[in-house]
Amino acid sequence: MKNSVSRKKLLITASTLPRYAGDTEPRFVLDLAKELSKYYNVTILSPAAPEAKCIEVLEGVRIERYHYFPIHSLETLCYPGAIVPRIREKKLRALLVPFLFSGLLAALWKRRNDYDMVYANWFIPQGIVQCLFKTPYVITGHGGDVTSLNMKPISTMKIKAVKKASYVTVVSHRLKDELLRIMPKGEQQELSKKICVAPMGCDIMRFSPKYRVNQLWKQGDRKVILFVGRLAEKKGVRYLIEAMKWVDAQLVIVGIGPLQDELKRMTKSLLLDDKVVFEGAKNHDELPAIYASADVFVAPSVTAKDNDKEGFGLVILEAMASGLPVVASRSGGIVEIIEDGVNGSLVEEKNAKELSAAINRMLEDTEYREICKKNMSVTVERYSYENVGKKYRDIFDTIMK
Repeated sequence: MKNSVSRKKLLITASTLPRYAGDTEPRFVLDLAKELSKYYNVTILSPAAPEAKCIEVLEGVRIERYHYFPIHSLETLCYPGAIVPRIREKKLRALLVPFLFSGLLAALWKRRNDYDMVYANWFIPQGIVQCLFKTPYVITGHGGDVTSLNMKPISTMKIKAVKKASYVTVVSHRLKDELLRIMPKGEQQELSKKICVAPMGCDIMRFSPKYRVNQLWKQGDRKVILFVGRLAEKKGVRYLIEAMKWVDAQLVIVGIGPLQDELKRMTKSLLLDDKVVFEGAKNHDELPAIYASADVFVAPSVTAKDNDKEGFGLVILEAMASGLPVVASRSGGIVEIIEDGVNGSLVEEKNAKELSAAINRMLEDTEYREICKKNMSVTVERYSYENVGKKYRDIFDTIMK
């Protein structure tokens, strides 16, 4: 580890981050920042939220949050969840978008000479705004920021952000293909050289089969099927609920989102109330026991109407690290984690019948299940934060020579 005085200064920008200790918001940016802190002096810059402190140190990482609207209680564009789903949930939030862009612009201008490099997570708004500055930067595309919102002038701004970036990473090969598709045709080959695949990681020390709690849901003799994630269109939860018509087990759904009420109504209409449990959001300290106490994890993701799809699928890695065999859809970056019949099962998108058959096989075929579980450990090790952090360090070091 380098001396903290001589180390380079890295600013990480992001719009999804835990707002406080014990928050249920995704934490992969924070986890990567913790790993990168071994090599650099790291600060995370993220939007303000009513429940969050303006400046704090969270798990050893300095976090600064910028205000983007005069009334602090109305800074609700980014949390909980993500920007686009928040706008879909309440259309008036779209009025906050220009304020978010200008707030980030002002925060970056204030810090423009303070850092050796900026690492921008998501193209919108972080990558697009960062290209207005001279500080060297890397952008990571995580999913919907690449696959959706590609009408002009946003696509033009994305192209400019890629061209000015020192490097661009995406979390799956499919996302790289999607990003290149919106680049000018005559420049795709050249721009491809600066776009690499570098997934986020899994904290393999946090998740383990040892955290299993017998009868956590008082399920009796029933096996437990688990889903963890946002209750949004691209997660495909409606197909999992439908599949439960043909599965003799209990489904536990962990998460909240804009489709929560609709999915509960669907459950009731299918007379599945006795099979389906909505647990709501759980924080990251609660998740290890939840994963380890289930029997099969299911990720039924789909391609949404606006072309948004799963960028990678970190919950799959967390489930695998917990010893939980996985059934998932052939959707987005999921296919780069799961090899069908080797470390899990894959089914076609939006096919509840096929999904139920794959779940039943995973529950009933002991030999098949054990083969998948044996190979899962190799997969998880590949995505440990130690390995992921080293890959990002190699990229950043070429820029901050």
